[in-house]
Amino acid sequence: MSAPAPLLWYGDDFTGASDTLAVLAQAGLRAVLFMGVPTAQQREQADRALGGALDAIGIAGHARSLSPETMGHELAPVANYFRASGCRVLHYKICSTFDSAPHMGSIGRALELLRSAAAHPFVPILGGQPSLGRYCAFSHLFAAAGAGGTIERIDRHPTMSRHPVTPMGEADLRRHLALQGLSPVAHWHLPSYHLNALEQDRHLRALLDQSPAGILMDVTEPAHLSDIGRMIWRAADASPLLAVGASSVAQALITHWPGRPGTLPSRSPDPASDHWPEQLLGPEPARPSMTSLAGTPSTPAPLAPARGPVLVFAGSLSPVTAAQVARARRFDTVALDARVLLETGEPSSRLQDQVFDNLMRARHTLAVTAPQAGQRPDTSVSSELARCTQEWIAQLLARLIDAGERPSRLGIVGGDTSSLAVRALPLWGLSYAGTLGLGVPLCRVHSEHRGLDGLELMLKGGQMGDEGVLDRLVDGHSPH
Repeated sequence: MSAPAPLLWYGDDFTGASDTLAVLAQAGLRAVLFMGVPTAQQREQADRALGGALDAIGIAGHARSLSPETMGHELAPVANYFRASGCRVLHYKICSTFDSAPHMGSIGRALELLRSAAAHPFVPILGGQPSLGRYCAFSHLFAAAGAGGTIERIDRHPTMSRHPVTPMGEADLRRHLALQGLSPVAHWHLPSYHLNALEQDRHLRALLDQSPAGILMDVTEPAHLSDIGRMIWRAADASPLLAVGASSVAQALITHWPGRPGTLPSRSPDPASDHWPEQLLGPEPARPSMTSLAGTPSTPAPLAPARGPVLVFAGSLSPVTAAQVARARRFDTVALDARVLLETGEPSSRLQDQVFDNLMRARHTLAVTAPQAGQRPDTSVSSELARCTQEWIAQLLARLIDAGERPSRLGIVGGDTSSLAVRALPLWGLSYAGTLGLGVPLCRVHSEHRGLDGLELMLKGGQMGDEGVLDRLVDGHSPH
């Protein structure tokens, strides 16, 4: 039987779940993202594939695209698995822009379903991820508009304020979550980081005395994550804990990972001076050193060029994706009209034939539903288009495998499109293979299907990556 892992994370969509996989793997931790609650056999296969017991177990889900009424079927097995797993922290991984609404992907409903699996009263909700240009200050969320773009308040963000399914109309995340039934939400604001560790623990205890449904943590700089990581692990040592947020939760946990040196400095006082009750918090974790985690490269390893044809399907309609498509130079581009893809007859088949023939001639191919320059996207069909394309992509890939011409790399752009498309493929897990940029990992497929096993897969959210990211999927790159 596989040993318990300290961390179990559930991603409410595939692209976000794979980003957390990359964060953990780049820190030298053994992590696998499973396509559902893993079986004992799959855990053992994963241990063998990575050369040892897993440090973290991921479950790729799609709760972000579910209504509150249907989320129970998705999340109840996750809660049950966490109870039985021996894991100390359950990370409910959400989008760094808090994509959610009362009617779709409700974070409040998700926490209601998962809360019973974690006994500890501390439910940290990390509001920012600075590495991706996401900042939470005094409970208000700010986000960069594209890689290196200007920082905008989320309710004024040019994309997220107009999201076709879950537009962000409120920047105060306490109010945003209250609309989803999560109340009361206490707040950990920026001045609290100026306290030493003992004073922070006292402040946390005072917040927990109010019995909040969660504590929203401001995050505006990486150093804040070290303080959060210390508090989470100390609490989880006493009893299992539920944490909420983007991959910044994993970044925080890495700084004080049990049994390993951390990567960020700490302001811990003498542990003997701390008088937290043991039933609420465990012993003070060791002060992390300034050395990096064992096996952690200072920068991601270079990514080799693709060894064969590359297929990218861009189903996102975001301006960021449109700019990436316009910048791509290494592909033959096939424009897919959304209305044609939504049909089930001859027009859709002809488009698939065109892409198939291109790849059979070993030509890198970019199939894109994003609008052409000067055209406005039809956001009214976004959800139906994501559902429709899952079978279209699966059928195309099956045809290529049968013909002995599987692409060396497959890229799927768009959170909902990625989640649904991957669910249509017969694979049981993903491990980390490399990175194409911040928030854009390359994964290796694990499957019982020999034609799929080992395929390199990019799952990219519509807002992630710089303009040259698609060409790097072909050319590889050496990080600087």
